[in-house]
Amino acid sequence: MASSSIFDIAGSGMNAQSLRLNLVASNISNANSVSSSAADVYKSRQPVFAAELDKVINKQNATSKVNVLGVVEGQDAPVMEYAPNHPMANSDGYIFKSNVNTVEEMANMMSASRSYQNNVDVLNTAKQMMLQTLKMGQ
Repeated sequence: MASSSIFDIAGSGMNAQSLRLNLVASNISNANSVSSSAADVYKSRQPVFAAELDKVINKQNATSKVNVLGVVEGQDAPVMEYAPNHPMANSDGYIFKSNVNTVEEMANMMSASRSYQNNVDVLNTAKQMMLQTLKMGQ
């Protein structure tokens, strides 16, 4: 494996986790949003990742990067609540709340943050190993 591919792999992982953290922040900030219709209420958003294999020149080794395929909306139904005095209530007196589960989002945030930090540690370790290798030649 080429030494530069270590940085490519860790960098792609950091980009993926950064996107995941941004989506978690967006979901948490919109968790209490309300609408008068189910179609207009905020829906949680989740990233979709895939491992992307790049063939190395000798075709015996492969480096696996993280490929972001896109962002999908959560399929859970919004929460319907009877609140006839609410200014956003529809004609039947119902409001619709976001389908964001804040407990799941907090768990996602901790997981993404730790994954990001692990990739930073990989980069730092690779850098330190390269520096030590260069010092051996002196």
